[in-house]
Amino acid sequence: MDLAYTEAEEEFRRRLREWLAGVLPGLPPKPSPDDWPARRAYDTAWQRMLYDAGYAGLHWPADAGGRGATPTQHLIYLEETEKAGAPYVGANFVGLLHAGPTIAAEGTAGQRARWLPPVLRGDEIWCQGFSEPDAGSDLAALRTRAVRDGDDYVVSGQKIWTSHAEVADWCELLVRTDPDAPKHRGISWLAMPMDAPGITVRPLRTLAGSTEFAEVFLDEVRVPVRNRVGAENDGWRVTMVTLSFERGTAFVGEVVACRRTLDALADAARRNGRWDDPVLRRRLGRLNAEFRALWRLTQRNVAESERTGGVPGIGGSVFKLRYSGARQELYEAAAEVLGAADAFDLDREWVLDRLSSLSYTIAAGTSQIQRNIVAERILGLPKGR
Repeated sequence: MDLAYTEAEEEFRRRLREWLAGVLPGLPPKPSPDDWPARRAYDTAWQRMLYDAGYAGLHWPADAGGRGATPTQHLIYLEETEKAGAPYVGANFVGLLHAGPTIAAEGTAGQRARWLPPVLRGDEIWCQGFSEPDAGSDLAALRTRAVRDGDDYVVSGQKIWTSHAEVADWCELLVRTDPDAPKHRGISWLAMPMDAPGITVRPLRTLAGSTEFAEVFLDEVRVPVRNRVGAENDGWRVTMVTLSFERGTAFVGEVVACRRTLDALADAARRNGRWDDPVLRRRLGRLNAEFRALWRLTQRNVAESERTGGVPGIGGSVFKLRYSGARQELYEAAAEVLGAADAFDLDREWVLDRLSSLSYTIAAGTSQIQRNIVAERILGLPKGR
């Protein structure tokens, strides 16, 4: 593993910084978190700016419309955009980081030509239809059925925690196409148009007051067979490709943000007198070491990805497991530094981040699932009974 950057990589960083410095001051104010049409417009406008500048789908293969950048260049991009305070992908999250890379890796030439350019330009938004109310953390226990009827699948069932469903044009959807097969072998991955008849979207309000998730009810929704990515009943393998991207570099920018938050907390502690508490200083110092180690782990995972053709490996589960806990600990420390008076002030951005952090040990695969992956696929331990 080489943690040093090459001259070409540092030149890429310099050019990116110059571009960000030129465009960010001219961006309009961010819309209200509750105004989803405005948020979609803001996020897609930023995506179009990235596209026009050649930064959209930076790490996607060139034949998929991307720039064909190395994983290390992508890491630099994520680091620099976060440091500069650039907009996050927002409503484009699923398309850019999940569905798009999956279609680029597993889709046919026609599927790639149809779906990838609109994602890169910001013309179409995707949502993720994986989780179900009765499946819990066992994704393979999904019950949403897809019955073949000529050139269509007829889909019925329910999804939950469907990210950005209220503004999405497409859904990456997992369905059961063979109810008699073992649960991991009877699943297919479909691209479902969100304007199809029979779809009902019911937004879910989170603890922080946001509605980026929704319940989605499917009542005999017809999805063309040509929208299946991968072979019928091979959806679990395709899903593992999707999840490898989700747990690969998806949280890199947030590690940079957490390190910036930690520095701000240390400064606040020095100003308000809490820095004199040796227990608090030790806690902040340990968190600093945690996030530095997570950054190095990210670099290691990126180096491994470069050796394996750009698809993240299972090391992302190690990162996601530890990052989820470290983020929660960071905002617990924030409450200690800033004091009880600010602990419930929802106008303070860090309070909303603290509430959001509670979901991180569940989102993108629970910590229990990540421990199983680490135990079985990295350590080679036997499966539990």
